[in-house]
Amino acid sequence: MSASYRDLRVWQQGIALVLAIYKHTRAFSREELYGLTSQMRRAAVSIPSNIAEGKGRSSDRDRRLFFCHARASLLELETQMLIAKDLQFLPGPEAAELIESSGQLGRMLNSLIESLQQVARSKGSGSAA
Repeated sequence: MSASYRDLRVWQQGIALVLAIYKHTRAFSREELYGLTSQMRRAAVSIPSNIAEGKGRSSDRDRRLFFCHARASLLELETQMLIAKDLQFLPGPEAAELIESSGQLGRMLNSLIESLQQVARSKGSGSAA
């Protein structure tokens, strides 16, 4: 693995998604400031935060757990983006761009999690099939 969590492309992509979410949620209705806006921002921030925390863990099992937390936050955020689109807070093209970006990030997280699962299986600490 890389020397720092900041070197991980998945973390960098997560930060880019956070910035995009903050940019797009600025236009949401003020009445949503403590609702959907806040939830989306928290979920987005949780993604690279969990990646960084996972990178700081000493075992592959712990790293995988935090990367799974990041993936769960990503799925939460994707759901919120779809709700924002349906409520017409996010125009279709903006929603599509954000959803595509989250899909790319999800694939990166899935690959990272799978690579750690393969390491666990090769060490004999994976679950029995």
